[in-house]
Amino acid sequence: MPHTDLELAARYEFGGQDIPALLARTAQGRGNHPFMIWEPGSGRDRTWTYGAFWREVQAVAAGLAGRGVGVGDRLLIHGDNSPEMVIAWYASAVVGATAVTTGTHSTQTELDYFIEQAEPVAAITQPRYAHLLKAHASRLAWIAVTDNDAGDPPAPADADHGQATFEALYGDPAQAPRRKPDPLLPIGIVFTSGTTSRPKAVVHTHANILWAARLLPLQFDFKPEDVHLAQMPFYHLNAQTWTIAVALGAGGAFLLLPRFTVTRYWEVVAKHGVTHSAVMPLLVNGVGPRPPLDQLRLKVFTGSGDYAEAFARSCGARLMGCYGMSELVAPVLTTGFSDIWAPNTLGRPTPGYQVMAVDQDSGRPCGFGEIGELLVRATRGVRIFSGYFRNDEANAKAFTEDGWFRTGDIVRLGEDGDFYYQDRGADRLKVGGENVSALEIERLIASVPGVGEVAVVAKPDPALFEVAVAFVVRGEGAPQEGALRETVLALCGERLSRFKVPRRVYFLAALPKLAIAGKIAKPELRKMAAALD
Repeated sequence: MPHTDLELAARYEFGGQDIPALLARTAQGRGNHPFMIWEPGSGRDRTWTYGAFWREVQAVAAGLAGRGVGVGDRLLIHGDNSPEMVIAWYASAVVGATAVTTGTHSTQTELDYFIEQAEPVAAITQPRYAHLLKAHASRLAWIAVTDNDAGDPPAPADADHGQATFEALYGDPAQAPRRKPDPLLPIGIVFTSGTTSRPKAVVHTHANILWAARLLPLQFDFKPEDVHLAQMPFYHLNAQTWTIAVALGAGGAFLLLPRFTVTRYWEVVAKHGVTHSAVMPLLVNGVGPRPPLDQLRLKVFTGSGDYAEAFARSCGARLMGCYGMSELVAPVLTTGFSDIWAPNTLGRPTPGYQVMAVDQDSGRPCGFGEIGELLVRATRGVRIFSGYFRNDEANAKAFTEDGWFRTGDIVRLGEDGDFYYQDRGADRLKVGGENVSALEIERLIASVPGVGEVAVVAKPDPALFEVAVAFVVRGEGAPQEGALRETVLALCGERLSRFKVPRRVYFLAALPKLAIAGKIAKPELRKMAAALD
């Protein structure tokens, strides 16, 4: 779509609007209603009303502006779930900067890459991560560190970080910048591992979040009196948009936890009257006794097996299937809350999105019962992301000439009009809710002396849905299998986040290949991985 058309679409749909304007308007109308509820598990719960949250956001925005952060700058936010991280994200939006949120599981190598790609001017973090960012002190104007680690007191060694404090950012709320709303201004960058070897920086605009805040309360049946549980990592689109933006759009509340919890799940749900939550295999397998909670609405992602339905029925909750990804902003396929649940169903297209499946070889649209790649089309920068940050090559590969976004996921269009999940792109895994690039792991393992060929695929896992495993062919002069396995796993453990590290390394004399073009037969390897111990 030409840029002028994009500007017109945003002007007429969200003209004169942005996220600070929405927050200010909601604070004016619902100033005394709870917005953010913090439950660190230490007994120090705290609730911010809309009015209190907006005042604190403006205070930090004044501090950011006073330290030189303004329109077009990027601010790195690297921390576990905490009120400070959420407040900083919204304060960044007030000054017109782009909040770059990165996973706290990141290794030093991964964080180096994120900073190199995004080029933030400054950073906000927590004591346990300050040492990672100090390595980039020369590239950052300043680093501000909270006085706690997501509600926990910092270790003595971490407390002596020598950086500015987050509390020092607070200024006079009346001095927060006032600027003309621009719905196409970037508001956030999240990194995603899709089907390429390195994570890509997904850019979201104010219009993207406004669209989610308008659509998702309707999709999720979220009312002003409801409470959404936010226990997914804040650096995920899921927490930023599918949880917090939902609450903001409806004028409701969200309950923020430091991290995903299994043992305390029912406790916090009952204590705070949670009405909406995501459900994952890890939760289902370990949550324990389930009290009847008919007010609870659960979301399950990317086509589940039977686990989600059984979990919902066990506690009287209602269940909705959702399909989306960071690039798509909102669920583009949903089942709606229904008692009828077909395994692996993704549901039907969401209003505002065009969806189709195409044959991977010919590109022709699939008919009923046929399997193909899922494509999505909608206004970029409004209903889907604006693009990958400074990555023309990735943008060119992600979109067809006529504007369809290639998801890389394989689906089947059913006779009933529902889309059914069939498979992920061969090089993308889903480990406990995290997207993992097989190519990223393969490239790292291939650098190990003695590795001839390598292929990484998914192996089913009862707790994490699937995990990565590697198949290796030893090259010339390679050490024995045991020694080579140890070297591979040690390097992966050093360079990759823990959830990306292969759980097993299997050795083969040769990798199975497809007759066409000699490509590695990953479907065959996935079958082998499922059968192997």
